[in-house]
Amino acid sequence: MRKLACLLAMMLLPGLVGAAEENLRLMNAQTDLSDKASLQRGAKYFVNYCLGCHSLKYLRYQRLGQDLDIPDELVEKYLIWGDSKISSPITSAMREKDANGWLGAAPLDLTLVIRRRSGGLDVDGGADWLFTYLNTFYRDDKTATGVNNLVIPNASMPHVLWRLQGIPEPVYQRADGDESSKQRKVVGLKMPDGGGALSKAEYQRMTRDIVNFLAYASEPIQTTRKALGLPVLLFLIVFLAIIYLLKQEYWKDVH
Repeated sequence: MRKLACLLAMMLLPGLVGAAEENLRLMNAQTDLSDKASLQRGAKYFVNYCLGCHSLKYLRYQRLGQDLDIPDELVEKYLIWGDSKISSPITSAMREKDANGWLGAAPLDLTLVIRRRSGGLDVDGGADWLFTYLNTFYRDDKTATGVNNLVIPNASMPHVLWRLQGIPEPVYQRADGDESSKQRKVVGLKMPDGGGALSKAEYQRMTRDIVNFLAYASEPIQTTRKALGLPVLLFLIVFLAIIYLLKQEYWKDVH
């Protein structure tokens, strides 16, 4: 199943840069890097559904386990494939040579995808972009993969989570509201009866967990950095108060 998904996956590729989300209101990913349970679920989903094609080569399994409070033995049992070690970077099972032959290009490494979409600053913008992308695939029989996407029109990546979400049907509107126009645009999505294995809420929670995990992976130190923020600010306030009192003491005889 994983190999089949890899063979089908055509990846984001240059389409990442050419996305047309300027006309699309992004969904709120509601990332929360303090939610360890969400991050742990996201790591599991990433390994099960994404790692067959996508790597996180700038993150190591051991660091992941330490940050997410997952013991090494559980990381080795549930998250590591093949011959990788606990100290290894998280790399795809797909070799670059094979990817080039099957897909025409190696799938994108996702370690920094959220920071790249955020402009390297706050991860929330990139997280919202990716969350919207994962939730806006729709049926399009004119494409090679049979699906299209509202965030990246004509995206080469297939909807690898379709069994879980189902495949939404597009809601069309004539261009510029002109009923005589032959050009149509997608203005919404609707899920046909039956859908996928998960409800809409369950699928959104799953994709939110994946995005939350990738937001963590984009800068693992940010969880520690944010935790240290308040203590550092309190220290600076106390330090400045001491400096002020010391200055008052030094200068009291001058006046």
